[in-house]
Amino acid sequence: MIEIETLSVRFGGIKPIDQLTAMLSAPVSGLIGPNGAGKTTLLNVLSGFVRPVEGAIRLDGRSLLPLSPLQRVRAGLRRSFQTEQVVEDLTARDNLAALADNVASVGERSRTTDRALDFVGLGSVAHRLGARLNLFERRLVELGKCLIGTPRLILLDEPAAGLTDEEGARLRDLVLAIPDAFGAQVVVIDHDVELIRAICAETLVLDYGKRLALGRTETVLADPDVRRAYLGEL
Repeated sequence: MIEIETLSVRFGGIKPIDQLTAMLSAPVSGLIGPNGAGKTTLLNVLSGFVRPVEGAIRLDGRSLLPLSPLQRVRAGLRRSFQTEQVVEDLTARDNLAALADNVASVGERSRTTDRALDFVGLGSVAHRLGARLNLFERRLVELGKCLIGTPRLILLDEPAAGLTDEEGARLRDLVLAIPDAFGAQVVVIDHDVELIRAICAETLVLDYGKRLALGRTETVLADPDVRRAYLGEL
């Protein structure tokens, strides 16, 4: 469970996050909003890349803000990025194993790497270099890295962007299976409203750094204020 309390971020005279308070407890939650709403800034605060000027964030009751980015990773926070962070001259398996070196004991590194690789379905290309992986396989590498060790919170930033309908459906099924398979909570940022509708039990909507709506996804997406701000409806 993620608890965000009166969180504010300031860049000069701009407040991309402004007094945000929210609690996300669903196994898979959505984070949406128009461009410039503060979504990526919030992910950067959760990841430890941006320091807020005030507020608190707790993961399962533990304060995240005192922790460095590496400490957060070791505490179970994982994140994918809009641009895949795949090392071109490492194999698919070695891309996952590189993270295992930092978050798993020596005896667990091979097991957790193989488990994540099998879960995302990359076993057949495990020894293929990153440079030779297609877009979907690269996205699966990103997802697999999020499953290394003992993940507790996984942040997925537009995981389905650029994928075909079939690839997007396969990715949705994997994301939905993560909480039961790994015991981790997942938060998904995506502009694809149908993806959010399909996999997220609850959704937080940001607008100009403030909370516009939070609740059951179907209820949130039907909210007239959300439809005006995010979907462009009058």
